[in-house]
Amino acid sequence: MTGEITAVFAIIILAMVLFFTEKFSIDTISVLVMALFMVTGILTFDEGISGFSNTATVTVGAMFVLSAAIFKSGSLNNLNKIFLRMSKKNEFLFMLTMMVFAGGLSAFINDTAVVAILMPTVIKIAKDTGMAPSKLLMPLSFGALMGGVCTLLGTSTNILVSGIAEKNGLEPFGIFEMSGMGLVFLISGLIYMLTIGRWLSPDRPVKRDLTEIFDLGDYLTEISIKEDFKDIGTSIKTALFFNDHEIEALQIVRKDGEVLNAYPYSVIKDGDTIRISCDKETLKVIKDHPGVSLKVDLKFTDEDLETGNTKLYEAMVTPHSYLVDKTLKSINFRDFYSGNTVLGIRHRNDIKTTKLTHSRLSAGDVLLIRSEDKMINKIRNSSEDLLIISEEPTFKFSWKKMILTLGIVIMVVLLATFKIFPIAVAAITGCVMLILLRSLTAEEAYKAVDWKVIFMLAGILSMGVALEKTGAADLLARGLTGSLGQYGPTVVMSSIFGITFLATNIMSNNATAALLAPIAIAVASSMQVSERPFIMAVTFAASLSFMTPMGYQTNTMIYTPGNYKFVDYLKIGTPLNLMYWVLATLFLPYFFPF
Repeated sequence: MTGEITAVFAIIILAMVLFFTEKFSIDTISVLVMALFMVTGILTFDEGISGFSNTATVTVGAMFVLSAAIFKSGSLNNLNKIFLRMSKKNEFLFMLTMMVFAGGLSAFINDTAVVAILMPTVIKIAKDTGMAPSKLLMPLSFGALMGGVCTLLGTSTNILVSGIAEKNGLEPFGIFEMSGMGLVFLISGLIYMLTIGRWLSPDRPVKRDLTEIFDLGDYLTEISIKEDFKDIGTSIKTALFFNDHEIEALQIVRKDGEVLNAYPYSVIKDGDTIRISCDKETLKVIKDHPGVSLKVDLKFTDEDLETGNTKLYEAMVTPHSYLVDKTLKSINFRDFYSGNTVLGIRHRNDIKTTKLTHSRLSAGDVLLIRSEDKMINKIRNSSEDLLIISEEPTFKFSWKKMILTLGIVIMVVLLATFKIFPIAVAAITGCVMLILLRSLTAEEAYKAVDWKVIFMLAGILSMGVALEKTGAADLLARGLTGSLGQYGPTVVMSSIFGITFLATNIMSNNATAALLAPIAIAVASSMQVSERPFIMAVTFAASLSFMTPMGYQTNTMIYTPGNYKFVDYLKIGTPLNLMYWVLATLFLPYFFPF
């Protein structure tokens, strides 16, 4: 083993540890890996940044824009309501309809966007019918993942491996080349989730009252302002009482009974009753404050906090949100989202109701927000950062815009299917047409691209380049074929599938695919058989991640809203992944012969 190969392995192991620990974002780790390869001299500058011009990176960027155009046209939201509400009276029929619909959409649209579109409606129907969200959201996520492997466009991973194959002199994937095996996975997955999966799914009804869900009983109270209160006549923003303590003013009840929302510049008057949010330690401190009478043993409900146009909303931090790994204080949430107050944060199984401004946010966290109708629109319009899940999304619907948008997307698919243009060229052309025909503005197109994913793809593609250039991929391939090659290509291919699905459950699916695809190609070359079944094994296994909440973005998205525990993913996802391993071993050689 040469020094270069040792260095490559060391950098990749470091990356895997960082991916697993989640100390840094995936895109940051990917760019770090790219930089390390260039700094150590393993890759030249041009080789290191070649991922930015890779067909896969360009195509994924264009697909973000096409998905956003469909999303903003409102067509999917209306179809979503029609299909799902038709079957909401029967849980079995509802699950079937939901999974088929999610799978069908995910075959052509980014699966994260599909779950974002459907999740608010699914949660609303669950509340209306009394169904537990824990029975529905995991099938929603899994259905989207199953549908995503049915076409090239289903996930960025499919496009990524196709780009790696093309870079290695192989034929890129056809749009529907994966469909036969993909449908085997989809149909068998539907049967599993509607039978065994349904039986294993936890039944955890969520409390209907948001103040109960977020356990706000101990943190909401009222104070009465007496005439000797020193801050009478000052605003809440300038009052020493509110500046000296971790207290959030929510409402003011005047002497005459008028109920007002508490804003930073609301003036405090004698006789006011102010509803506040704070922790227990702060309550102990302020109970003896001069001029303040603390009311205890109060029981607040949603109705107490929803007055006039002010309501409570649940908003989820999306996987690629700007807010991930930041605190409310660091982004100045109250000013950035003016008029919106965060009362609580749900992080997986934990509820945070104290020191909210200092709590670091993670993907999938759910914020309890108190806001006026007109103020919540800023959050509605930033759905790429915060997705409101307590209400169904609404879009201005236009038949002309819908037909135009869908027509352009269908044109892109047909151009690529019949190989009139490469998929990247067709997708870019579709994006330009959407902007020229005003289905989407240029600003909306730029905003639609998830630049974290683009940098992540560009960064992790450098791993494959380094593995090939140094001969590390060939070394690993010889080791694998030397130990298992005697049993034939099917066993080796099956092993690659198993290694991939295990790895993708603990680190990024794209990173897993970028790491293992070059090795799979090298294995096929050393065995002198077709590369197709081996790289398809990597492609399918990298996207079929069901065993952990961090294995795929959609699994992370449903964790908190579904009230799941880590063990739920292991219990339901492990048998499903093992079943897919068996199916891949049996059917992949049929669809992609050696």
